[in-house]
Amino acid sequence: MEHEHFTYPEAIKYLAIKYNIEVEETEQSNEQKEQANERESMYLVSEYASTYFQDILWDSELGKAIGLSYFKERGFTDETIKKFGLGYCLDQWDGFTMTALDQGYKLDYLEKTGLTIVKEDPNNPNNPKKFDRFKGRVMFPIHSLSGRVLGFGGRILTNDKKAAKYLNSPESEIYHKSKVLYGIYYAKQSIAKEDNCYLVEGYTDVIQFYQRGIQNVVSSSGTALTPEQIRLINRLTKNVTVLFDGDAAGLRASLRGVDLILEQGMNVRICTFPEGEDPDSFAKNNELEDVEQYLKENSKDFIRFKASLLVKEASDDPIKRADTVRDIVNSISKIPDRIKKEIYVQECAQIMNISESVLFSTLAQIGKKDQADAIKKEKQEQKAFDIVRSESVGEKVDVQYELERKIIESLLLYGNQKEEFEDLVLKENESGDLVLEPESLEIKVYEKVYLDLQEDEIELANSNFRDIYYKLIASLNEREDFKVSDFITELEQDMANEISSILMEEERYTLHNWERKDIYPKAKDLGIAQLVSETILTLRCFLIKKRMQALQNETENPRRGQQGNLGRDHELFAIE
Repeated sequence: MEHEHFTYPEAIKYLAIKYNIEVEETEQSNEQKEQANERESMYLVSEYASTYFQDILWDSELGKAIGLSYFKERGFTDETIKKFGLGYCLDQWDGFTMTALDQGYKLDYLEKTGLTIVKEDPNNPNNPKKFDRFKGRVMFPIHSLSGRVLGFGGRILTNDKKAAKYLNSPESEIYHKSKVLYGIYYAKQSIAKEDNCYLVEGYTDVIQFYQRGIQNVVSSSGTALTPEQIRLINRLTKNVTVLFDGDAAGLRASLRGVDLILEQGMNVRICTFPEGEDPDSFAKNNELEDVEQYLKENSKDFIRFKASLLVKEASDDPIKRADTVRDIVNSISKIPDRIKKEIYVQECAQIMNISESVLFSTLAQIGKKDQADAIKKEKQEQKAFDIVRSESVGEKVDVQYELERKIIESLLLYGNQKEEFEDLVLKENESGDLVLEPESLEIKVYEKVYLDLQEDEIELANSNFRDIYYKLIASLNEREDFKVSDFITELEQDMANEISSILMEEERYTLHNWERKDIYPKAKDLGIAQLVSETILTLRCFLIKKRMQALQNETENPRRGQQGNLGRDHELFAIE
């Protein structure tokens, strides 16, 4: 997972295929099996197509004369062309399709992957017309993070004004343009190592940079950047440097898409090339040291770059200046980290020569509007599920959520503290009878929590709490000098926010200053063992009642959910 940057399932499947080990998976329905088989068939067709296009490029006269000579003109070496699996599709109506059919590949999958266009022939309904989608184009295979061919990009070499210069595979079961980054398979290790990702626009930008020696580069393949693509980068690094052509036309429109990167809590820098240059030409015409030096000296922080760009546009027009300030503050509002927000506001105030208080006020207005819009959207989505509540009934409490939250709070505040816990244990008395006797045990709070939940096979239901719980237990187990502040810095933003919220609740308790009101509550840290034990016991009771209710419902409705009762009964007994 660390070396190839796979998810856990991807790593398991990769190793299983490599070492011919059978992987037992959850039993699938017939429909799921058909879908899996269909996806695998589409992958096989795409792999075959990639090999075919490469063979045409290297082994056929037309491939060498047209396709290979084009790549050579672009400055690509043989090694680079083979590395990226570049190829050529003959300028024939059905050259690839007929060859694939002869090799036993089904027309259905050729059509579903978009490699072949199928049109019904009214005169011959049993034999539809078949065309190669990429005829006469040089081919760029598009790989997944794990290296499988998902689809293709094809560039036309003629000056046909009616045909698109670049043509991509259509959306399919295996290829979703918005979730793919060109070059990610080749760049992933370098991105993680350099802790930075260069984001460019085209296929040749990626290849030229890679060939020059800068391998941590990917492309959005000419499409607008999407949250899914950003999350793909976020798995590897928090730092993105967006590279733009020297042509300033459309630059402002492109910058709007980069706001999405800020929303993901990532750090963004921008670098533009000299007029008339793009990443492809600049990397081709300069040595590695010069390219690296240029990127280092000309990469600007995103907010600073945007401010300087928009200031030039606004010049002395006060209305344009006001719009520029709002534009910049709107970008700052996308950043989830409050400290970063404040720093950017200070920078913006200096650049735009405007007071920080005005910017903070504008930021607050945007925040309120976004919050109002979010609440409105949520209400609209839940309207169909709204339950009319009686005024006499108080707000319903999610008991399990509150108990799980309390467990996380206890681990954060007291996890490494040693406490004396008292349990009832079955022991044999002098008469040989089993009786419950109290037994004291001095252990750390996190050990007590972990052992109790483990013994009862209880797993936290809230996915966020569950992730925090396992990270907390691991960290407390590994570090004698565990500190919450250090722990938070290692977490993803949503987890860090959750922990901050929990700690703020605790802080609110201590800040009430009850003594001033002549109220003297017992300090929490004087009854930690009792607090932890009672929380776990309450959670146990809640889960038992919940399972008993579920079993009772199934007994009353025997037709519903007859399957799986044994598993659920086992779960109940485990909790008991």
